[in-house]
Amino acid sequence: MEIFQYGQKEIEYLKKKDKHLAQAIDRIGLIEREVIPDLFTALVNSIVGQQISMKAMDTIWARMVKMLDEITPEKIAFKSAEEIQKCGITMKKAVYIKNIAEMVLRGEFNISKFSLLSDDEVALRLSALNGVGVWTAEMMMIFSMQRPDIVSWSDLAIRRGMMTLYHHRKLDKAKFERYKKRYSPYGTVASLYLWEISAGH
Repeated sequence: MEIFQYGQKEIEYLKKKDKHLAQAIDRIGLIEREVIPDLFTALVNSIVGQQISMKAMDTIWARMVKMLDEITPEKIAFKSAEEIQKCGITMKKAVYIKNIAEMVLRGEFNISKFSLLSDDEVALRLSALNGVGVWTAEMMMIFSMQRPDIVSWSDLAIRRGMMTLYHHRKLDKAKFERYKKRYSPYGTVASLYLWEISAGH
């Protein structure tokens, strides 16, 4: 299992920038969040996990890994959408996954070049795919590419974490952007803590 890498440098910076966050960091300690370094695998994983519980996600994912052995464009392209669906996902998701695999194999979607692109370009290219929205693209940048400065407005739990941390009843985009700027260039680490705060830790 690989985990999101961060350490003292990021922690000290965020603590210096924000006293509320500093208290939360001291209380919560170091966070270990699993990452999937292979972008294609991570993309399939995130489509599977959309709008279902973590428990359902784990079950379906285990079935897919068992069926395919490893999650590669080649292995997915070799299966029919019906076979993929049998793992427990909707036909719509099965078609999205199969289409993305075929686009990668045809060279229409060059996933290997993503490391060279800016956050905005990655978000744009990923969210142009059927079945992938901005939120999924941002989660890819955190949990696969380990980009350092992602704070997702589309993520309800991150917004809830912010509201809890700063005692806000409401949070508008302007306020959100102010906090996001304050955390930069280590917004992703701030996001990890906001998730924990949102979960009541």
